Amino acid sequence: MVAAGLAALTLVSACGSGDDSAPTTTTTAASNETTVPVSAVTTQVLDPGVEPREKVTFHPATNVPQHVLLTTTSKVYQQIDDQAQQDFSTPDLGMPLTATVNGGQHDPASAVDLTLGTLTTPDARLQDALKVSDGSKAGLTITPSGSVTALRITPAPDSKDIARSAIEQAFYQAVYRTVAFPDAEIGVGAVWTVAQQVTSGIALNQVTTATLKARDGDRLTVEVSVNQTPASKVWDLPGEAGTLNIDTYVMAGTGTLVLDLSSPLPVDGTVNVGGEQTYSDPNSTTRLRQATSSQVKWASR
Repeated sequence: MVAAGLAALTLVSACGSGDDSAPTTTTTAASNETTVPVSAVTTQVLDPGVEPREKVTFHPATNVPQHVLLTTTSKVYQQIDDQAQQDFSTPDLGMPLTATVNGGQHDPASAVDLTLGTLTTPDARLQDALKVSDGSKAGLTITPSGSVTALRITPAPDSKDIARSAIEQAFYQAVYRTVAFPDAEIGVGAVWTVAQQVTSGIALNQVTTATLKARDGDRLTVEVSVNQTPASKVWDLPGEAGTLNIDTYVMAGTGTLVLDLSSPLPVDGTVNVGGEQTYSDPNSTTRLRQATSSQVKWASR
């Protein structure tokens, strides 16, 4: 079981178990659309900030394209006992996005259509696979508070599996680095928490503490502090490969996001998250150490 357990751990870790890798998805064969589940969020105000205060809600303009560049980085380094450290990092990915909220919607949430431009990566193998992914589509459902409730990805017909996986993971990583505003009136200096569960091999409880640092009309600057903790001290490995003890788990980070309430996506900002984890087989002395880090960066273009 030790060998099987560590093999399973290596497999999941290669996809970023210490960070936010995409969970099981649902694909509709007729449309080639992949639906990625996004967990619900709860918010709690710790400090309402100074006057004037008001409830913050997004009101994205319809049929007005927003152009942004989303860049994601995910690093995973792993060591079993005294063996040599292995690198299971995911190549950096740059995704030019055009986001549009179509008119005629009646639900308070906004269905945001995303078109991917020419994707770039320093990894030659992935870059070659991405050549046929231009024009891939995606979609987000975003509530007026800013929380993402659904993620849909429709790869270009000729997209290769390695490219689809990279695109899916990048979006999933970005979705869990967004900020939702509380259902309360807040002003500059306000502090609130955003709690949700993240599934990335391990079920994680993520709490983001957000601070409204500045506001100029619809343009808001929010500082964030992210902290993840495992929901259990035991990891049930996929494929019934056994269990591993989660001996230590540290995953935290900070960043700043600039948001425009008339646009569906962040207009600027960077969030970095990283940490170290230690796992052990309950039936042996074998231990696995893992160091992970990730970055989500937004820039208007």
